[in-house]
Order: sequence, then structure tokens, then C-alpha cells
Amino acid sequence: MSIEVAELELRPVTEFRATAAAAAPLERDGDERTVMRARLIRADAALREGRTAEGGTLAQQVNAWALERGDAYVLACSHRTLTHFHYYIGDLAGALGNAVQAVAHLGDHDPAAVRVRHLMTLAVVLGESGSPGDAARRYREALDLAAAMGDHQQMLMILGNLANLATQEGDPATAARAVARMAEVHAASGIALDGPQLITMARVRLAAGDHAAVEEILRPLTQDPEFRHSTSAALPEAMLTLGEAHRLAGQFGAAQADLDAARRLARDRGLRATQAAMLEQQAVLYAAMDLHREAYDAHVAYHRYFAELQSAQRDAQARTLQAVFEATEARRVGEHFRELAHRDALTGLYNRRYADERLPALLGEAVAGGRPLAAAIVDLDHFKRINDTLSHDAGDLVLRQVGRLLTEAVADPAFAARLGGEEFLLALPGTGLGAAVRRCEELAARIRGHDWSPVTGTLPVTASIGVTVTADGQVTPAMLLSRADRHLYAAKHAGRDRVVGDAQ
Repeated sequence: MSIEVAELELRPVTEFRATAAAAAPLERDGDERTVMRARLIRADAALREGRTAEGGTLAQQVNAWALERGDAYVLACSHRTLTHFHYYIGDLAGALGNAVQAVAHLGDHDPAAVRVRHLMTLAVVLGESGSPGDAARRYREALDLAAAMGDHQQMLMILGNLANLATQEGDPATAARAVARMAEVHAASGIALDGPQLITMARVRLAAGDHAAVEEILRPLTQDPEFRHSTSAALPEAMLTLGEAHRLAGQFGAAQADLDAARRLARDRGLRATQAAMLEQQAVLYAAMDLHREAYDAHVAYHRYFAELQSAQRDAQARTLQAVFEATEARRVGEHFRELAHRDALTGLYNRRYADERLPALLGEAVAGGRPLAAAIVDLDHFKRINDTLSHDAGDLVLRQVGRLLTEAVADPAFAARLGGEEFLLALPGTGLGAAVRRCEELAARIRGHDWSPVTGTLPVTASIGVTVTADGQVTPAMLLSRADRHLYAAKHAGRDRVVGDAQ
């Protein structure tokens, strides 16, 4: 499953809906890490579809999981998705902080294609945050990696972003070089340019004064409203660009027709930012036509609309952040009660319910990774004698102390659980038979050697332990526990206070 989710993570962003659909079964049935990675894919899709609060909440969940477990790769990917979330709601400071973390947590052995995407994300936010030099440096670093991999799709995206950045910074020569290389990559690879890339190329030619080229470049968009390599915002933006080209060429009637088309499209598609840009372009067009009163009115309308848009965006940002915060807090409360439901009240160890839920996942991970999984059942010897001779309070004190000794014997992802009474389970992922037996012998020695006299007086406390190991996909959790239980019985039969494992 890890291979499947890795392939989905590297699919083109234009296929986000199909990618999210393919990730759904992995989120439902995968091991815990696969579930989190598939959830990030769903979060990305939600953000791209405008379900910002949902996407942000999912990304926060995965980020908290990765932080708790020290999973650097998943942490890096969750920070990248959180970058998109903060960027979409207009929080550039939050976006930049997450973008830096997304790159910082990647390791040297993580896929180069993943590093390319993280560098691109950081570059976009750096550019928007007023650091064009740093943004260009990150774009070039990503471009070199993409070129080394022969990833033409990513090269086109990076070059388009570089051209946009250079245009915004008033560097037409750099923008022209980026666009020329885009054309080379397009010709060599045969990959169709998408709507934003065509608009980028058109605007660079527009800045160079080549008004006629703009119409030719944008023809796939403007003549085919269903252009499949487009987005909902691309066509109205293309009409605005075409309108600017017609205005600069003195073709005022054509320019007005372009702006009217952009207005209708932006209104129908709910693109408020494009509507604001249309009002600004309308004022400039009226001025070029010497219609100064109309230009003034359009200018006033633009600023009024822009102020309303900013206010609405701030309100939407606050509501979205509040929704994500409330969902995150609710998740924390839910996880707290879920954790309580998985804990044994007396010893603080995990309980039988947790063991029944966690063992299948560990077994699946062992089989998928070709690694062993050891399971050991620990049973206290003659425990009934302590309860009957002393008291149940004394027995409870012994169980609590044994719980502490078991906790000290394991570290994540291993776990210890109380199965019931005086019987416990140790699950040791990635541990072979020899190592598992040695660890259990050390545990038995610690139980035997603990100073029990303040609690039990002269009565000893010892444990018998049965150990088994598997990486066989045919073995079920019940079969694994049954084998360990048989070895435990053998240890009891052989005299107690000992460890018996497979083939012993």
C-alpha cells in the first residue's frame, strides 16, 4: 500500500479529483501511515475544490499525527498542504512558515520529485511575500531537479511561475527566456500547455509589445470554452489579457467586447477577484478612449468593489480559521476520550480492545515490509496466592508495578497491553525471535529482581512468558496470540518463571 500511495502523491495536480478517488480505499483500509498520507491527498483535493475549512482540518490532523510520531516525511507533506490552506485564505505569514517547514523536514533520501514540489510551493509563497530573489533561487533549484529527472510537466509549471515572477518584478528579459524555454519543453515533450501557462506566455509577449501574438497564443482558450487543460478562472483571465492587448493596439471596440465577456464569465463563475480586475481594466480603457467621466466612475467602482472584496476575504479567512480551530479542538477532545477507552484503568497500559485493533495493522505492516512481528504473552505466576493470602489491594499494587516495568520494556511502535487479570501482551514490531526472547528474559529478570517485600512480604513475584514471531501473511492475530499462549503454557508446565519461544 505504501507503494500505491507514493505513486498517487506524485500524480499531476491537474488530476486531483481522480487521485483523491484512487486514494479513498487506501485511507479506509491501509495501515496507519498510509491512511494519513491518503488523507493528505483528500485534503489537497478539498482545498482545490474550494472546501477550504475541510482541507485545512484534514491537514491539521495529519500534521499532529506526524509530529507526535516523529514521521519527518509525512510531517513535511502535511506542512506543504497547510501552506496551500493558508495561501488560499490569504494568510501569507502562515503559508510561509509552513512552506519553510515543508522543505526543512524532507530528508536526503526522499524522492526528488517530492522535493521539486515542496521547493515550488516555497518559491510561490516567497514571491508573494516580497522576496523575489529567494523565490527565483528556489524555482531554479526545483527546475534543475526536474530537468535532471526529465519531468517535463514540472518543468513547464516551474518555468511558468518563473516567467510570472519576472514579469511582476519588471524583468522582461528573464521572463522572455523562461517563456522561450517553455516553448522548447512543450515542443520536445508534446505535453499540452494548460490555461494559466498560455496566459503567462501571452502576458510576456504583451509586455514585449507583440500585441498580435497574444491573440494567437490564447486562441485555444478563447475559441474553446471547454478547453480541457484549463481552469474555471483561466478563460475570464484570458479575456482580460486579450482586452488589454486590443486596447494597447488601439482596437477599443474589440477591447470592450473582451471586457464584457470577462465580466459575464467572472459573474457566472463567482470569480470576485477577476471581477475586480475587470473593473480596473474598464477604467483604463475608458481613459484611453478619452471618456474621462466614465473612467472616473469605473475607477471609483473598482476601489469600492476592491475594498468590499478585501473585507469579505478577511471575514472568510477568520471564519475558516475558526472552523479549523474548532475542528482541531474537537479532534483533540475526541482523541483524549478515545485514548481513555483504550487504556486499562488500573495499570495505565493499553487494554484488550486496543490490542485487538492494533495487532491486525502491525501484522499487515510486517507482511508488507517483510519484517518480523514478535508477540509475547506474560502471565504472573501464582498471582491468586497474593490476592488470597494478602489482599486484592496488594494484588492491585503488584499489577500497577508490573505495568510500569512493561512500559519501560517497550518503545513505539511496540506496545504493552493488559489482556485481563494478571495476563499481559507485548507486541514487538521488527523484532526477530532471538531478540524477542532476550528482551522477555530481561523483563522476567526485572520482575523477579524487583523489591516486592513492601507489598508482598516473603511471597515472590515472577512471570512466565510465551513468545512467537511471524511475518507470514496467512497468520491472523488470533493465530499469533494462540501460538504465544501455547508457549506460555509450556513455560508454566516447565516450572514457571521462564521464557519459551518458537522452536524451543
